[in-house]
Amino acid sequence: MSGGIYLIQDNCQLVEMKEEPYESEDGLQKLLSDYPSLLAGEQIDSAAPRRWLLISREIAIPDSENSAGRWALDHLFLDQDGIPTIVEVKRSTDTRIRREVVGQMLDYAANAVVYWSIEKICAQFEANSNAEQLLMDLIGNEEADLEKFWQQVKTNLQLGKVRLVFVADKIPAELQRIVEFLNRQMSPAHVLAVEIKQYVG
Repeated sequence: MSGGIYLIQDNCQLVEMKEEPYESEDGLQKLLSDYPSLLAGEQIDSAAPRRWLLISREIAIPDSENSAGRWALDHLFLDQDGIPTIVEVKRSTDTRIRREVVGQMLDYAANAVVYWSIEKICAQFEANSNAEQLLMDLIGNEEADLEKFWQQVKTNLQLGKVRLVFVADKIPAELQRIVEFLNRQMSPAHVLAVEIKQYVG
């Protein structure tokens, strides 16, 4: 481990925070669910920072018309332009983060754009008790046409205009190179990797 940050407490005492790995993948997933802004929307688009709406954790992805779901995606977010954002979380200690996770993500994306229905995505989101308010907060306009927003989500899916995001406490160089390569080749899809480090003290 390297690096550190310092926290000034209310009593003016300085506490050194040291970088530590997450105890579990689920802990990192929950952190991301509770605080979607960790996806660094301002770095993805500095002119129009991305805002996030969590549709669901562990959302099923089918591999055929009649399939209930072959895989379970870690997170599905939408941004304010209705772009589906597929997020897969791995800890750096998981050896699958090198290459296996890339094949996993491409499986998810290839089947999601074909077999996800907008009705299923809506139903999954509307299971939230305050779904309508969350959507209004995302769009930032109380008079927004919600039906038009969902239609944009559907259009983006049909066009393959999705965002694939790998999240880890440390992105290995091998994964970074693959992400950079895919991001140059996969328009209109967008491929990113985000590091979310943990500091404790």
